[in-house]
Amino acid sequence: MVARALQALSIAALVLTAFVAVTAVGGSPTDDLAVKWLYNGLMAGAAAICLVRVLRTRAERAAWSCFAIALVTYTAGEAVWTAAYAGRAGAPYPSAADALWLLFYPASYAGIVLLVRARVHEFRASLWLDGLLGALTAAAFGAALVFPTVRAATHGSAGVVATTLAYPLGDLVLLGLAVGLLALTGWRPGRAWTLIALALAANAVGDTLYTYQSANGTWTDGSLNDVLFPVAALLIAWAAHQPPARRTGSPESWRVVLMPAALALTALALGAYGLFAGLDQLAAALLVAAGLVALVRFGLIFDENQRLLHASRKEAKTDALTGLANRRALMRDLPRALSQLEAAAPRALVLFDLDGFKRYNDSFGHPAGDALLARLGGQLRDAIKPFGRTYRLGGDEFCILVRASGPGLESVITAACAALTEHGDGFEVRSSHGAVVMPGDTRDASDALRLADQRMYGRKGSRPSAAGRQTRDVLLGLLRERQPQLHDHLRDVARLARPVGERLGMGTEALDELNRAAELHDIGKVAVPDAILDKRAPLDAEEWAFMRRHTTIGQRILGAAAALRPVARIVRASQERWDGQGYPDGLAGTQIPLGARIVLVCDAFDAMTRDRPYRPSLSREQALAELRRCAGGQFDPCVVEAFCDVLGVRTESVSLSTSGGAAPRQSRTSR
Repeated sequence: MVARALQALSIAALVLTAFVAVTAVGGSPTDDLAVKWLYNGLMAGAAAICLVRVLRTRAERAAWSCFAIALVTYTAGEAVWTAAYAGRAGAPYPSAADALWLLFYPASYAGIVLLVRARVHEFRASLWLDGLLGALTAAAFGAALVFPTVRAATHGSAGVVATTLAYPLGDLVLLGLAVGLLALTGWRPGRAWTLIALALAANAVGDTLYTYQSANGTWTDGSLNDVLFPVAALLIAWAAHQPPARRTGSPESWRVVLMPAALALTALALGAYGLFAGLDQLAAALLVAAGLVALVRFGLIFDENQRLLHASRKEAKTDALTGLANRRALMRDLPRALSQLEAAAPRALVLFDLDGFKRYNDSFGHPAGDALLARLGGQLRDAIKPFGRTYRLGGDEFCILVRASGPGLESVITAACAALTEHGDGFEVRSSHGAVVMPGDTRDASDALRLADQRMYGRKGSRPSAAGRQTRDVLLGLLRERQPQLHDHLRDVARLARPVGERLGMGTEALDELNRAAELHDIGKVAVPDAILDKRAPLDAEEWAFMRRHTTIGQRILGAAAALRPVARIVRASQERWDGQGYPDGLAGTQIPLGARIVLVCDAFDAMTRDRPYRPSLSREQALAELRRCAGGQFDPCVVEAFCDVLGVRTESVSLSTSGGAAPRQSRTSR
């Protein structure tokens, strides 16, 4: 019922407004008393609609009570004027009607403030500056057009002057508030704020025109200008029953740049006009203030754009889930770190891959998996913060770029692995890692990532449950079944190789690769016929050619498993000689991977100390003497020296067999 009554009252108000407008345009006597009371009825209807809003709804009651008071006092002023002074000569000025009309302004101001507090929840500095710029520009515009005429025509007692000036000043503030309201909503006001702003603007324009025409003697009662007052009242009443739209313009909206620019251009145009026509002091002061606010506002726009640019750049290099730097940031930081490398201050790149995370994710769901990644990433960042920077490369892969200072790197890696470990009821998540020390291992960013990735998956493959470890176990089982003696030989070579690698300062990842390469360096011999392997007589050229294929065959076998590809590289080079006369590639010196040089020495020693179909075994001392004799020819002298140290044998000074132009000699190693 209430809704229908409001609808009927609104329709009646619209009809009355149309009637007043038509009669004003047609020159009909709208100053007749009957029409005046119809006009007052329209104002009273608008006030009643606003009062119903106050009585029906508790939300924002204080704000709409102020607007209702504004409409009631304005309507009361109209009623007092119509009943007591309309059509009478010598009406007092200021009168009781003026007091009621002037109450409209403070009540409206209070309603606006209360409504802004209730509906605008984001008070950015840019919005306040937009509001102030709009208010000052609108007020300066009104002051420039109206105030000089009003002030020139104002004379009489202090009460007369004060009342006359109160109207235009109140209208200037009202007009400024109408524009400022739109700015405070981010120039996206919604229906209710638009209606309120239009109502305030209509009232301010109507009253300003009335004051201006009264001052220069051109005003006539019953003009079209009179329609603006009931229209303003009806717009406020209509706005009272609109649902609140609690939204503001986003910082990226075109409005927050275009609208301040339009206001600044308006102020600039008004200033240009004032250069030729002159401006009232009040208008000039308002214009200067608007210019200063515009400068501050555009400075703020620049600052906001810079902040947005910085934020977007940071977001582009930040992992959204963990807040760590992402792969893009690593690809920026890694070349920079490499360009600043010094021998005394090496860097280490360490990649981590979570083991058991997929099972955790499948068991507990993706939200729990994301939470775990965020938690582990935070733990890793805290653990590594004193030493370097932490990255998340995607999925369950993390990375650190830290200072590498000898044994301190191992403690950093241990702390990182601990940070990436979590276990609970039915799950255990841990990590595999691969480390590269720069510039020792490489000086190239892409190569560092590739090598670290290989070492990480190599370590992952060394776990008992890993595919690489299972592949290695299958291959060793095949050798054990086909050639038990060869299997034992590979096992013993691996036992010898690791301590030699440690003696030569190899890192953890390199030692793991060395150990597996030593275990599998003869895997290619599964393709060699037993007749060749067990032949008691020397091999002919064709048989040697077949035998020498076993390293490349071994590389192909191991290369089929991604986790064993670094090992395959060492196996291929395990028969290369220090002097460059080995096979299959004829590498020489440090071109040969260190792991392959170690495997060659350990393989030769173990082969010489075992019985073979084509010769009896040598004693330990004889085998060591043979290694020393061939150092610098077949073997790396540093590896031979480290091997002797590991066995507890003092290395005698070696006279290289290649000196004096003598031909290089080869030890009596296995086939």
